[in-house]
Amino acid sequence: MRHPSSLLLGLGLIAAAAPVLGQTAPSPALAPASAQAKPPVATSEGYLKAGQDELKRLQADKPNNRKARNIILFIGDGMGISTLTAGRIFEGQQQGVDGESFVAQMDRLPHTALVKTYSHDAQVADSAPTATALVAGVKTKNGVIGVGPEAIENDCSATAPFKVPSLFEMAEDKGYATGVVTTATITHATPAATYAHVAQRNWEVDSLMPDAAKAAGCTDIARQMVEWPHGNGLDVMLGGGRAHFLPAATVDPEYPAFKGLRADGKDLAAVWQAANPKGAYVWNSDRFNAVDVQKSSKLLGLFEPSHMQYEADRTAAGEKEPSLADMTRKAIAMLSKNRKGYVLMVEAGRIDHAHHAGNARRALQDTVALNAALKAAMESVDLSDTLIVVTSDHSHTFTMSGYPERGNPILGVVAAPIGTPTLAKDGKAYTTLGYANGPGAVSAAERADPSKEDTEALNYRQQSLVGLSSETHGGEDVVARAAGPKAHLFKGTIEQNTIFHILRAALGL
Repeated sequence: MRHPSSLLLGLGLIAAAAPVLGQTAPSPALAPASAQAKPPVATSEGYLKAGQDELKRLQADKPNNRKARNIILFIGDGMGISTLTAGRIFEGQQQGVDGESFVAQMDRLPHTALVKTYSHDAQVADSAPTATALVAGVKTKNGVIGVGPEAIENDCSATAPFKVPSLFEMAEDKGYATGVVTTATITHATPAATYAHVAQRNWEVDSLMPDAAKAAGCTDIARQMVEWPHGNGLDVMLGGGRAHFLPAATVDPEYPAFKGLRADGKDLAAVWQAANPKGAYVWNSDRFNAVDVQKSSKLLGLFEPSHMQYEADRTAAGEKEPSLADMTRKAIAMLSKNRKGYVLMVEAGRIDHAHHAGNARRALQDTVALNAALKAAMESVDLSDTLIVVTSDHSHTFTMSGYPERGNPILGVVAAPIGTPTLAKDGKAYTTLGYANGPGAVSAAERADPSKEDTEALNYRQQSLVGLSSETHGGEDVVARAAGPKAHLFKGTIEQNTIFHILRAALGL
């Protein structure tokens, strides 16, 4: 059964870039391309002055070696360096300014490190081991969550002895508030690493588990979240994946044609509500906006049966679910009630899904949404006692190339001068953005001419080299950026699992 976000449940990927419920949403209009936007510095003197100003800013930065009261870890799933660059240009061009020199919110964080993303058993990792590295401090195997490299994928009994505690479990046990926000399912690999220990990342709900695993006593990820035995449980949980918490006989409250996915008959949303009578359970924007932060002890929001909508589709559909910035702002308000402090993960999970579909437009728009969430956080906290880290779990085969002129639309064809397409050997134009593999693969004989297509359309799929049903992750380093206490420790090139140790040291755990 196909679910509202075109999810391939077995792989956690999307089959296509179609909006929720397979409807063709109107393509949100792009702002006029910034091909005519002039760079803010256009002379040698201007560049020299800009460089001196940036040097002064760097020299003025002083390390904050205080203990952190709060930690917010932002993860752009699949947000490699090429995505950061293209996203910056896209965001600037959307605002009608020079995209190349635009300063995105992530660019404002003062400390940076390159991060190695390989897993214990693979040069190119999936999100399960990378998330485990980020929040539990060990590299592990592709496919498993919250367990060490000694674990055996799909084997519960062989995996159980090798559970590794996450920073969230440690913090909750010490009295901190904890929260997880994502645009993917709340049971997806990255958010699940904060609370789950499982031999197979795809066991998000019991109906996706083999009978042998259930007979061996394995627990699906959704149940692990609701039954989490640390402290008083997660204080904030916001994301998609509502079907993973509802029985197969229960009709979804938003989509009458869809039902829950639980085979055990448990209504985990009701179980959670019974255990948290002062907590708020919400499933749409109206209920979310109505939550009284001061009167609600906890907050559970499940906004789609599967993944939440892409930002472009969310806004086109009338914003029936909150944005990543909305959820971040509300999560901080909820968690800030704890006087000791809090640990919060915020994941832009659908950057990854758009890349898998070979759809750069949605990937970049969700990257802009992550910048908006970061801005909301930075406006809500005091960086003297809050460590903010923005990173990615892995990259993609996403490329940016071709010598386009400054100001050329980032989603357009390569043009120099602007408006005059640069032609490939087959006499056809090609786009600045592309993929090494994926569903957009073409052969020389059949390759369409992008100059005759709307390459900025929401559903446009960039061309790729090797044909695959789903584009793959990339294995190169990603970037970590930070501000606040201990942020200066993000420098040079570091192992991904070292990030956990920096976060733990910042909290003094």
